[in-house]
Amino acid sequence: MNLENEKLEEFNNYVRFRKIAIIGLGVSNLPLIDYLYNKKATITVFDDREEQSIPQEIMDKIKTKNIKYYFGKDNLTNLKKFDIIFRSPSCLPTKRELAEEANRGAIVTTEIEMLMKMCPCKIIGVTGSDGKTTTTSLIHHILQKTNRKVYLGGNIGIPLFTKLEEMEPKDLVVLELSSFQLMQMEVSPDIAIITNISPNHLNIHKDYQEYIDSKKNIFKYQNEKGILILNYDNEITRNCCKEAKGKVIFFSSNEKLDNGFIIDGNLIKLSEDKIRKHILNTKEVQLKGKHNYENIATALAATQTLIDLDLAIKAVKEFKGVEHRLEFVREIDKIKWYNDSSSSSPTRTISGLKAFDERITLIAGGYDKNLDYEPIAKPIIENVSNLILMGQTSGKIFDVVKQELENQQKELPIYMSNSLEQSINLAKKVTSSGEIVLFSPASASFDMFKNAVERGNKFKELVQKL
Repeated sequence: MNLENEKLEEFNNYVRFRKIAIIGLGVSNLPLIDYLYNKKATITVFDDREEQSIPQEIMDKIKTKNIKYYFGKDNLTNLKKFDIIFRSPSCLPTKRELAEEANRGAIVTTEIEMLMKMCPCKIIGVTGSDGKTTTTSLIHHILQKTNRKVYLGGNIGIPLFTKLEEMEPKDLVVLELSSFQLMQMEVSPDIAIITNISPNHLNIHKDYQEYIDSKKNIFKYQNEKGILILNYDNEITRNCCKEAKGKVIFFSSNEKLDNGFIIDGNLIKLSEDKIRKHILNTKEVQLKGKHNYENIATALAATQTLIDLDLAIKAVKEFKGVEHRLEFVREIDKIKWYNDSSSSSPTRTISGLKAFDERITLIAGGYDKNLDYEPIAKPIIENVSNLILMGQTSGKIFDVVKQELENQQKELPIYMSNSLEQSINLAKKVTSSGEIVLFSPASASFDMFKNAVERGNKFKELVQKL
């Protein structure tokens, strides 16, 4: 038995009859209930929702297994004297009740951290404020061209902790990691990637520095064998190289790097000791926009030690993109409709606006994450012919765009909408032939929808009915 399997065996023996709390009955934690129950752990589950809001199949599982549960806004007052606490990513470890249990001696962790600590094979981890889902999905797609089994997890894919028993050292794991998952994590992947860092989730994190520090955990615990891939054009990520213990690989669309991956117009180049080789023409790929060419360069950097470059490039050319990210929906009367629901911050929407040559009717707005919308004003004025706003952030976006219009002495039709359906009907009326309708909210979804996926699916459903 190898060392990694011994770690899992040790964990399985440790949890037997131990008191274990599972906080949050979301996708990542649900498989833990069955796993830990089968290992004879004493499980208690916690959730902020009231019992009537918990799906019936989950309640049936809890009651069938006679698992103790606490629900509602004060559920964590009962979080006392546990050996291990599995928190959901959205329940931050700085929360008072978790901090008190940690100080008392409890292990406060997550499904993804325990997976990483006991994984028997190489892990590639991706984080960043923008681009991490596309980059993670592309890396997974590339590595499927190898003869290895490749697991996809973290923020996307499936919860992988319960797959540990079937993993082998020759396999590969690819993870998308959020700041919430990385916060206070004490293990890093073998190959770590930070696509970029800009303000995000400031409605949940204490401040921007806490958010940055969480992201840095993706490489903080690497050793000298680790590989760290960084965005040279982003000052915060560029400076992370000073803290790296292993090899650093940069990518850039602004600088002619001596070593690293370069996006130069329509070309992606690999630079080694100042010798630059053209490896891919972006006209041959299906992804659109400079930000996606950066994602491609990142994925090639992450996989270069694991797969032949020609095979990787072939996979890149085949990759069709990720649902809800600049996803083409349909063309009606020479107007193309795109679903970019996953763009939940201004920086993501700015990238989307710059991905098209055509003029755009932009539908934006949603749940407020306490972000600064001033940077989005100029890109809107430069690329948008009609602006349709809805949701909590509609006023913020309106104010910064209006101010910039006054500064530039320009005009732009701006429409305020009460719903996604109304926004789509407005877009159909005001958009000219040859233009694009882009649904890119620059905001989270929680004011009107359960998540960005539900929001994007609703957009597609409504557009298909036009």
